[in-house]
Amino acid sequence: MSATFWVTHVNGEKTTDLGSFERAVRACPDNTYVRIRVMSFDSAPLVLSIKMCYHYWPTSTLTRDASSEGGWRSEVACGSTTPSLINSAPTIADFQVETVDAPTKESLKDNQILVRNLYLSCDPFLRGRMAGSRNSYVASFEPGNPIEGFGVGIVEASANPDFSEGDIVTGNRFLWETRFVINSLGFVKVPSGSGISAASYLGVLGMPSFAAYVGLISISNPKAGETVLVSAASGAVGQMVVQLAKARGLHVIGLAGSDDKVDFVKSIGADAVINYKTTIDLDAAIKQAAPNGIDIYFENVGGELFDIALKNMNTFGRIAGCGMISQYNATPETAYCIKNIMEIVIRRITISGFVVSDYYTKPDYKNFIQEVSAKFKEGAITYKLDEVVGLEKAPQALLDLFEGNNFGKRVVKVSDISDTQ
Repeated sequence: MSATFWVTHVNGEKTTDLGSFERAVRACPDNTYVRIRVMSFDSAPLVLSIKMCYHYWPTSTLTRDASSEGGWRSEVACGSTTPSLINSAPTIADFQVETVDAPTKESLKDNQILVRNLYLSCDPFLRGRMAGSRNSYVASFEPGNPIEGFGVGIVEASANPDFSEGDIVTGNRFLWETRFVINSLGFVKVPSGSGISAASYLGVLGMPSFAAYVGLISISNPKAGETVLVSAASGAVGQMVVQLAKARGLHVIGLAGSDDKVDFVKSIGADAVINYKTTIDLDAAIKQAAPNGIDIYFENVGGELFDIALKNMNTFGRIAGCGMISQYNATPETAYCIKNIMEIVIRRITISGFVVSDYYTKPDYKNFIQEVSAKFKEGAITYKLDEVVGLEKAPQALLDLFEGNNFGKRVVKVSDISDTQ
């Protein structure tokens, strides 16, 4: 799929030279923006058709930073209504840059807060929100509205007495913008003086780690001496599964996609780690690592890995279905077809898919915070963040997840706590 872009300069001229983008930004007056917009695909006019499925892709905005000479910042918002068949995988060309007026504290209404983003979370579930599906556990992004997800930010102004300027807050409705105004419902303050960094509330104490806790502890009911197989063991969820399992006396086998990732998973306690991308016979490798079979499979990848895991499950084994990232861009024609499905019956396997948001109001969340925060402070748990600096890099940071190019929990650093502009 090809796309035609133009850049609007402050003087109103247009160009298709994307290399002039930064020059245009640097020429912007303070608190104004430069816009990049997708104007056509494959030489066809940009139109929406209710006969087509289409993706809603995020947008990126660069803004002038008055605090440094010639400096600039970026802001990302969603707004593209680019027609695109649902079976196309996202590319960087699907990201639209949009401009908006900078929010001010004078614009606040009752219960609203003005938040400056510190970190944004890149999570695979955002892919589903871009697909336009109406039959999902989370709503799709709407055309013209910003991308939103998990984040951590600092309150710069508040019309809610429960929040004050300088409070660090987190939640799952952070807009992909440098600053945004939003109703404070659902935002929570990060404890001050905890000794835990702001980014950690997206990582070791964030949604992926809680998903690891739910899938392993709440759903799989692990017992000391059992064997657990963890796919994507170096990732945001997998690395926590490995450590929680070891803390409970399980034999842990990890699957990872590079030698560096294999070494990392070993360093956090896994008994055996397999590079599934270079191993010729993965089935044989799993059998060698787990000669007595697999009691629990923690599923993050899907596809062929799931198929091979089924062949190695013990009778009455449990599978926690957290994600299947290998299939997120699949079409009916390219989706992997499970060959060993009958093993579910033969081995009496229990497969439990789950959505972590169902558990935030249950005792599981309090138990998770208490256990993991204590172990993290003691140094008994470590957690690898994969930090990308600069909001303008957020689109590629997200796309990297689907190619396995992240190493650990991918976050985008937007600003420092000390920033004032």
